[in-house]
Amino acid sequence: MAEIIHSADLIVVGGGMAGLIAGVRAAELGLSVGVLEQGTSDRYLCNARYSGGIFHLAYNDVKIPEAELMEAMRVITAGAIDPALAQVLARNGRLLVDWLTKQGARFIHGGPAWQNWMLAPPRPLTAGLEWIGRGPDVMLRKLGEHLRAAGSNLFLGTRATALRMRDGRCVGVDAVRDGVEVAFASGAVVIADGGFQGDLALVGKHIGGVPDRLKQRGAQTGLGAGLRMAEAVGASVTRLDRFYGHMLSRDAMHNDRVWPYPEVDAIAAAGVLVGPDGRRFADEGRGGIYLANEVARLADPLGTSLVFDAKIWEGPGRSARIPANPQLARAGATIHQGPDLASVAKAAGLPVDAVAATVAEYNKALRDNTLHTLTPARTSEKYPAMPVETAPFYVLPACAGITYTMGGLRIDTDARVLGQDGQPIPGLYAAGSTTGGIEGGDVAGYVGGLTKAGVFALCAAEHIARTRGGAA
Repeated sequence: MAEIIHSADLIVVGGGMAGLIAGVRAAELGLSVGVLEQGTSDRYLCNARYSGGIFHLAYNDVKIPEAELMEAMRVITAGAIDPALAQVLARNGRLLVDWLTKQGARFIHGGPAWQNWMLAPPRPLTAGLEWIGRGPDVMLRKLGEHLRAAGSNLFLGTRATALRMRDGRCVGVDAVRDGVEVAFASGAVVIADGGFQGDLALVGKHIGGVPDRLKQRGAQTGLGAGLRMAEAVGASVTRLDRFYGHMLSRDAMHNDRVWPYPEVDAIAAAGVLVGPDGRRFADEGRGGIYLANEVARLADPLGTSLVFDAKIWEGPGRSARIPANPQLARAGATIHQGPDLASVAKAAGLPVDAVAATVAEYNKALRDNTLHTLTPARTSEKYPAMPVETAPFYVLPACAGITYTMGGLRIDTDARVLGQDGQPIPGLYAAGSTTGGIEGGDVAGYVGGLTKAGVFALCAAEHIARTRGGAA
């Protein structure tokens, strides 16, 4: 057996937002903590560092009334969210941002109400990847400092490989550190290593059959290790077929200036998304996260294109916080433009007659208020459809960007991991993107990754402290 090199009240797997919040809160409550992080530098990569740093719930301020938040989460997930977990989020989102403020977080108002809790300094409103010294990076570094100041440890370059079990209870973690097999003993373990989006085998199995033709929009550090380790000891999992992501310019596959921003969701939701045959295949009115999931399921996820016109380009094209218009062009993205639809479709390599027929059918259904009769039906309640009829016309080659997976380990309201029998596995907890039951469902409903991570990290730490090591 591997040598035990460290013992603590709590071992946390993963040093992202969920892991560090769990570790710092547990240390505040008097527990000794070890956080295991596979990254090796002080600014190790994780999805939180790449994020916009906005704490929201279903695009609402986390401090609005609890009942309103629960309803917003129910609606955005089409009822897929576990009501008990939704209540935990609605009740504790406000406590999370207050706790982070006490840890030194500085928040600014980003514009609309759902951006009232944005970590400062914000990322610049330009295309590309700009995270160093921005709000999430600053916050993670502060949390790491607080963890160490409390006398606990952040073990860099340490990759967890298995959970240590004794009489049905989780009592630590096996790991590899500097190429050597080691072990960490503890009274409880929190799995917080992110989703499985970075593991192409798991993505191919659960989400889409051609995972290398999806753009990894995050840090690619979520490899599903926590999910695998927990499943190996009998943990129950939710459905795993949905992810949080966005529609992007297809040039994101080779041009680092056009990802993770700007995404092109607003354009996709207003106009027409077609496959290589020039035909629609998904309901654009459900929004970019849903569309990214539908694209990922195609035989060729790199065969889709957005068809739109001048009014969409000048309207929704400019509406996002980091807008596609004009940022994509400035970053060198491919955007076909012309005075008529036929010439633009031809330039984009699409079948001209099929695109013309698709757009004509769409425009007519929009005029006649019969969008529901299209195949597939087009909704317009959440994101209003706009006609494609005003020159110049545009075709934007598109792709799906995957940020994190939405399904994962089943947890209860204390963030305890549930076994196949529906009962908590003693000593085992999870928080963040490695959990399920909160986001996803048929519509790929997005509730808010940072808030989800932080709230359940606090829940886990507080329950472990109350029970002194997580005894049920």
